[in-house]
Amino acid sequence: MSRKPVTIKDVAAEAKVSRATAARALNNYGYVGGSAAERVREAADRLGYRHNRIAQALRRGDLPLIGFIPGDIQNPFFARIAHDLDKRLRQQGHNLLIASSEEDLDQERELVESLRSLSVRGLIVAPTSARDMSHFQSLAKDNMPLVVIDRYSGNVACDSIVVDNEGGAREGVDLLVSKGHRRIAFLGDEGRIFTVQQRLAGYRSALQAHGLAVDERMIALSGSTTKHAVEAVIRLFRQTPAPTAIFTVDSLMTTGAMIALRSMGLRVPRDVSLVGFDDFDLATFTDPQVTVVSQPIERIGPLAAEIMLQRISGDSCAPQHHVFPTELIIRGSVAAI
Repeated sequence: MSRKPVTIKDVAAEAKVSRATAARALNNYGYVGGSAAERVREAADRLGYRHNRIAQALRRGDLPLIGFIPGDIQNPFFARIAHDLDKRLRQQGHNLLIASSEEDLDQERELVESLRSLSVRGLIVAPTSARDMSHFQSLAKDNMPLVVIDRYSGNVACDSIVVDNEGGAREGVDLLVSKGHRRIAFLGDEGRIFTVQQRLAGYRSALQAHGLAVDERMIALSGSTTKHAVEAVIRLFRQTPAPTAIFTVDSLMTTGAMIALRSMGLRVPRDVSLVGFDDFDLATFTDPQVTVVSQPIERIGPLAAEIMLQRISGDSCAPQHHVFPTELIIRGSVAAI
């Protein structure tokens, strides 16, 4: 049977001193009389007490921790960002704590408070909601650096890194229209997410620029999982007439679309054309390879880390706002009607 760890309370009882006196003697802060300090040290040795240096450092705020709250760590986009953040921050002696919000606003609020209680030196966040970011307001009052990535609506004074979501979506839909497609479906996850709103706006504006009416039945918003995306695509194709093309908002939605189309016996691009937002490994492993609107993901994580390092070093200049362009990478998943 394993032995319970010896605590300061145990040491204090053995040395016949208060817990506060034992803590001061063991952690070398404050004054403790010579005989009392000696009794505490001897008691600690007899009992086999071991300092919990991590807990002490957390209480003092000495651990160089940076918090990262992505929308969903299973999304290849956020997994790559986490990798790049961790690599760059470790080079500078900092540790990354990752806690996924799973696109749940209440969970995001709880995570912000939990990470703050661990005395993180700053937060890097992909906010779940573009409209409700009130829980970030107090960070500025406490001088805690906040870098927002992927999603930003201007509601909080902080550094931000985003891409031209609307322009990228517009370019992807333009390609489909140029190939003769008129029934173009839009597949996205939770509608409150900033990137989904922007990419939907780009989808709408592209259709309208070509004189095409926006058919709301062609817009499917699902839960933020591949399983939900599969179900949403199947519902789209139960309509008459069915879409001839699909534009998806991220790699999880693209994966869901491909699984759903295959399950229905539909082939890309012979039966349905497909354009996805976000490049990812599977997009080039399929046959045909998937046409995508690519983000410069390799630049986002390192830049967020650099900005955070500047802030925790004392840089107090005005918030930085970076908007990266996207790139349309044409592969084999789009065919002319």
